[in-house]
Amino acid sequence: MAPFSVGIVGAGAIGRLHADVIAATDFAAVAGVADPTEAGRAYCEERGLRWFPDHQALIAAGGVEALIVATPNQTHLPIGLDAIAHGIPALIEKPVAVTVAEGEELAAASDRAGVPVLVGHHRRYNPIIATARETVQGGGLGRLTTATVLYTFYKHDAYFELAWRREPGGGPVLINLIHEIDLIRFICGEIVGVQAVTSDRVRGLPVEDTAAVLLELANGALVTVSLSDTAVTPWSWDLSSGELPNYPAQPAPVTSHFLSGTEGSLTLPGLDLWRYDGEKSWFAPISRQALPVTRESPYLRQLSHLRDVVRDGARPLIDAVDATRTLRATLAVHEAARQRQRQELHYG
Repeated sequence: MAPFSVGIVGAGAIGRLHADVIAATDFAAVAGVADPTEAGRAYCEERGLRWFPDHQALIAAGGVEALIVATPNQTHLPIGLDAIAHGIPALIEKPVAVTVAEGEELAAASDRAGVPVLVGHHRRYNPIIATARETVQGGGLGRLTTATVLYTFYKHDAYFELAWRREPGGGPVLINLIHEIDLIRFICGEIVGVQAVTSDRVRGLPVEDTAAVLLELANGALVTVSLSDTAVTPWSWDLSSGELPNYPAQPAPVTSHFLSGTEGSLTLPGLDLWRYDGEKSWFAPISRQALPVTRESPYLRQLSHLRDVVRDGARPLIDAVDATRTLRATLAVHEAARQRQRQELHYG
């Protein structure tokens, strides 16, 4: 069978990551890369990839089974709509769009045309996350009561040389916290209420650097998230999970997520399951079991899933409808902080 032919739109860091993942497989190939910049063209020449100035030219060249869209957020909707119009399934990097209305427009267009749109919340494909979801939703913790998430790390000064990262919308809520929002929805359940406080006191930029978030789930569980991109800690999924090679290995095991229920608790990324063997009492000994997991690149699993969706009609693990719910909950964090008031989430 011919290799799965994927066009990449955007030759920035994430687009290049996707190209590397494709190049390392024996089942997929890069049909071409669309990027209007000189740096993008130079990258394609260096890697021996076909270069196109924009996604329309890439699509017009033919031979593209799917698009991976790794471009600025404001371009996600028009590129996604063009892909749908040409009958080409797309994997759009998170967030699905800039606004909930745009996400809903993209989802509606996908549904009308019957052309799948997947969204790159890649953690869902991590075997650790899959095991955690199976454990929680299979009743392994009993009734979920609380979850505590630590997402604290330090972004170096060079990160902020790009102007948009110093402006509203460029802070850790929309860039980073959206991953945790989606992870909580995927493992623990739907979010129905949001409370939050944000701060910009450390860097003094017109964008938050720190946030404290309280999420209420439909099943009654409460989730707290501590977020900061100006804290010197290893306490984050990115630094603790070993998911991406550009983050260094930590000198000791680090826990970033604590999930608690009436019958047990689970930590991530270590997958330590804590339970009582006999009577449940804080005076009784508690046991720890490390759940087995086979580590594999979530980006590779995501690519394989995209192929299955396109060629075999598999149901997307996260489509535009689902991703828009994640976006809605993430934007509610900003609104809750701005209004200093709880935000209720309702889904149609």
